[in-house]
Amino acid sequence: MSKPRQAQNEEPKLPPVWQQVQTAIWLIGLAILFWQGWIFPGILVLVAISGLTQALMFAYVKRQQNAQALETAREVNLPPTCANCGGPITKQSVRWTGSHTATCPYCGAALKLTDQPLATSSGAPR
Repeated sequence: MSKPRQAQNEEPKLPPVWQQVQTAIWLIGLAILFWQGWIFPGILVLVAISGLTQALMFAYVKRQQNAQALETAREVNLPPTCANCGGPITKQSVRWTGSHTATCPYCGAALKLTDQPLATSSGAPR
């Protein structure tokens, strides 16, 4: 039980590309501060800029992760065939009408997404 709690308390990590952006902000900001001699008030501004950019980057990464999780859930919960016409259903062929609703590309019937993931033909999760 301690592992899930520990995972919840851990601060999420930014991907390396985003960490490099933070590094660049600090290096460029410090170079400007020392070059212009604005050490005291400038460092406070640099901390604020760094904090704002990190918050924006975390929000962007979180939104991307949520979109990817939704896409995976959609793909896993699609029925293999349409209950109305029996046509094969794939995530590329359906028309998504909502986050959890889709229509059959062949007959236009509303597809009922399953609550539990369906097993794939290879038996491995997607």
